[in-house]
Amino acid sequence: MVAIIVHGGAGTIKKEERIPKVLQGVREAVLTGWKELRRGSALDAVEEAIKALEDNPIFNAGTGSVLTIDGKVEMDAAIMRSNLNAGAVASIWGVKNPISVARKVMEKTDHVLLAGEGAVRFARLMGFDEYDPTTEERVEQWKELREKLLKEGNITHWKKISKLIKEYPEVLRSTVGAVAFDGEEIVAGTSTGGVFLKMFGRVGDTPIIGGGTYANEFAGASCTGLGEVAIKLALAKTAVDFVRLGLNAQKASEAAIELATKYFGNDTMGIIMVDREGNIGFEKNTKHMSVAYMKKGMKKPFTGI
Repeated sequence: MVAIIVHGGAGTIKKEERIPKVLQGVREAVLTGWKELRRGSALDAVEEAIKALEDNPIFNAGTGSVLTIDGKVEMDAAIMRSNLNAGAVASIWGVKNPISVARKVMEKTDHVLLAGEGAVRFARLMGFDEYDPTTEERVEQWKELREKLLKEGNITHWKKISKLIKEYPEVLRSTVGAVAFDGEEIVAGTSTGGVFLKMFGRVGDTPIIGGGTYANEFAGASCTGLGEVAIKLALAKTAVDFVRLGLNAQKASEAAIELATKYFGNDTMGIIMVDREGNIGFEKNTKHMSVAYMKKGMKKPFTGI
């Protein structure tokens, strides 16, 4: 059974007026992906759904990505097919849609992950125009948060950044992702601007195959939340392994988040999944995680937060 699910990030949305915009964003993204899925391609569905989220400045991916401690955008993205082909970019800048560059890495190179200046040079080689994803809103948020850290002293201290994550979670953890099944192939993809005020060069779970993004013949998964948690647990791969061991996508999602909570506590992670039967799964241990999905037989998408 064909199916697609997208997420717009896990965390807490303190400003409730943002919630309808977030839900509208994931709804538009899943409908964009669904159009491609009906044409028969899970790969195109995932890429186009994530591009819609990257182009929406309310999400922390592509346009609207958060800024590093030194005020720059460094984005991560990955895409993976159930035949184990995968492509990813880390700490890339100056492009509009990192997910599309990640796909080119998968299709045009023998590598899986390109990072930093090398990823940017590859994007130019592939014909991606220079683009500044910085928004005025993110710059103002960066100024406010950086000033708070400066007043506290050591601006690179992760514990202090973690405190800010709890204070401003709606701008710090808004990774986007999509997983789709076209009846033959499962594809998973994830894209993010990372964590606000992260150290230059920091890479999260999103482009780490098995950490934040994974797909094989059993299922696909995309994670959102604290990247270091997903990396340490190899959470996307672990969730897919739960399906291999007999759980459906929903039960596997629940088991993965239970694992994250056990080792790292609440308010850390969210995950979306699709398995080879077309079952949808999603779970979180945060207050919010915006999701939208479509399956064969549904006349309109489900949206929730």
